[in-house]
Amino acid sequence: MKGLNSLTCFILGFKTTKAFIPLQSERITLSLLKSKNSDRARVEKNLEDLMDNDWRLFRANLVARENIEIHEAEAKKTSYRPKESLPNEPDEKIAMQEKFGHIFAAIFNNHREEEKKGAESSIFTGDTVGGASSCTMIPDSCEDPFVSIAEIPVLLKSKGSVDKHRWAHPISHIESGCVLVANEKLGGVFHQTVVLIIDHNEATGSTGIVINRPLGGDLLKITSENTSNVDLSLKMAFSSASVTFGGPVMGEEYSVLHGYGEVEGSRKVAPGVFVGGSDALMNEVRKHNLDPKDALFVKGHAAWVPDQLSREISKGVWYVASCSTDFMLRYAGAPISKDDNKDNLWSDVLTCMGDQYADLAARHVGKGDRSMS
Repeated sequence: MKGLNSLTCFILGFKTTKAFIPLQSERITLSLLKSKNSDRARVEKNLEDLMDNDWRLFRANLVARENIEIHEAEAKKTSYRPKESLPNEPDEKIAMQEKFGHIFAAIFNNHREEEKKGAESSIFTGDTVGGASSCTMIPDSCEDPFVSIAEIPVLLKSKGSVDKHRWAHPISHIESGCVLVANEKLGGVFHQTVVLIIDHNEATGSTGIVINRPLGGDLLKITSENTSNVDLSLKMAFSSASVTFGGPVMGEEYSVLHGYGEVEGSRKVAPGVFVGGSDALMNEVRKHNLDPKDALFVKGHAAWVPDQLSREISKGVWYVASCSTDFMLRYAGAPISKDDNKDNLWSDVLTCMGDQYADLAARHVGKGDRSMS
């Protein structure tokens, strides 16, 4: 009873000391707090998903729109031909067509300008402030003189958007949560790998984990055959979880990559992507809140001293990219779509990066992600 009162006081926030709380009560308290933290982490993760709260996806949409505009501008340049080069068109006929085109355009543009002038002259009356009209909603760049109000939503629609599940684009800098895509010429253990950057600091260096080298066997098998820091309870809880080669540094150390939430002992690498928190995740598995296959255990990691990674990138060893959460969690339970090459993440990321990167993916078809299995 005394222990229960002490526990109650601790939970309610009354001032007490650790010395007066029995060991069993302390363990129960810590377990309750961890459970509460895990539940909260999961709720926060679900809310982020519902609100599409991923700034990287917003940036990816902007990049997609810019790329479309660049391609459209290039297409206009290549498709333009001077009037004298048009075959089989009499000069008089062309001149007549242009004349009538200018007349019709002038009529409708004058009408539109009169509407705009009327709206602008009355703006200080307050009647039109904050209220879109037919003339204010039609973009000035619209070249169609016959455009109607019903077509405005089409005009205002974004030119480019990406598939939330499947996107990637190159970036010009290194940031936590970005990926390094191995140059097609890179050999050794990093051949056709995708490395997720966990930490990057100009003063202290960078760390990352390979996320597309699944090993042959589950966690229980791999850790039983090799020296590891994974205890027996963790092995049993996650016996069916996948394991990937994470890098050549500290191969006996294991970390865990997942999308469950920022549970106790974990850290957020990117929206929807977390590293660490194996003890809290083990409790969630025992409560049947988490499927062990939705966690990827990573054997070892990659590391760079200050300036080393920047030098490698400048020499073309790596392509730096931002990519979708589902790409990063490909082997941690993320859904696979019909467009995905489920056994070749390296190819998928390059393909989504587009242009010359997509060409590289098509030309350098290797053994795929399971080359180490």
